[in-house]
Amino acid sequence: MMLHACADPNAEAVRQQEAIDSVAAAKAQLEHMRRVDSITNRFPRIDYVRTVIRDVAMRDSIRATFGAADSTWTAYRAFTAVNRKDIQFFRVGDTIMLPSTLEKDLRAYSVFPQWYEGGRDVEKIIFISNKWQSYACYSYGELVRFAAANTGEEGKPTFPGRYAVNWKSRFRISSLDSTWKLPFTVNFHQYAGSAFHQFEMPGRPVSHSCVRQFLSDAEWLFKWVRQGKRDTNGRPIKFTGTPVIILDMFDYGRRRGGPWWDVTSNKDVLIALPNKPLDVEEALIPISQIPKEVRGALPNASRYRQAEAILRERGVIRDSARLKESVDWNKVRAERRRKKAAEAARKAAQQDSVGG
Repeated sequence: MMLHACADPNAEAVRQQEAIDSVAAAKAQLEHMRRVDSITNRFPRIDYVRTVIRDVAMRDSIRATFGAADSTWTAYRAFTAVNRKDIQFFRVGDTIMLPSTLEKDLRAYSVFPQWYEGGRDVEKIIFISNKWQSYACYSYGELVRFAAANTGEEGKPTFPGRYAVNWKSRFRISSLDSTWKLPFTVNFHQYAGSAFHQFEMPGRPVSHSCVRQFLSDAEWLFKWVRQGKRDTNGRPIKFTGTPVIILDMFDYGRRRGGPWWDVTSNKDVLIALPNKPLDVEEALIPISQIPKEVRGALPNASRYRQAEAILRERGVIRDSARLKESVDWNKVRAERRRKKAAEAARKAAQQDSVGG
């Protein structure tokens, strides 16, 4: 008579554990799907009406209704975010977008998705869209902040690619122009000087490669981001701070407004985000965008010298575009003052000579 082998108790235990794990995984996936659905659908549809400021009376009415000095702070925040423009820059003849609902939570107006699956395991990440003049902050896949931005003009663009926060300063005076006062500066390119900060918001790309914001957004971002680590010499270590991904370029051929003029609701647009954000190519920055005083310190300087040709070949820079050299306006003004003083001294010497 044949004897049957005893069942392996270890194998049975493994099967039971696999069954338990399978049930737990299914339950976790279901909970995840419910959470994603809740986040994705947390805001109702908001319609936009596009109109034109017909006259001074209409302009003044808009300023009174949405002005920051008014008690309706929510109205001001919503209106200026939707239009990417601060209230004082609206003029007669300007186009404006009026939302059907004024939401305190500006994520309701986001052109970025409320949920980002590719960032599910990323603690903090920022995406900037030059095209849509706005940015989004995500924490473990969830949109935690949507804000308007005014980025770089065509001659000094905010180039697409991967960056990371290096350092931040609560209040900074620009090293290139002492007249530029920059509250809540968050630097994301050490050599080009590209940074987030508060500054005037006229509703178009107008900066020198920086990302301008409204004051409340600038303060929030300043507190939220993580600075990069530093080496033993105190220099920032690349890509150790909060990741910053710039996705696209603005259509500089468009003379007025932007694509936010062309949408009819907050449900019309969802910007596509990369599946693997930390694999995005490091931003290419042309050498012209680096102040001459710091070019000698550039790591891999050849990459900066080749960048403009590569970006033009890819169509990132238009054929007709001419990049502007980075200028130290402090030195320019100092030189003008020196020449003016020298000319005044020369004239004074001539008068003394004639008088003698």
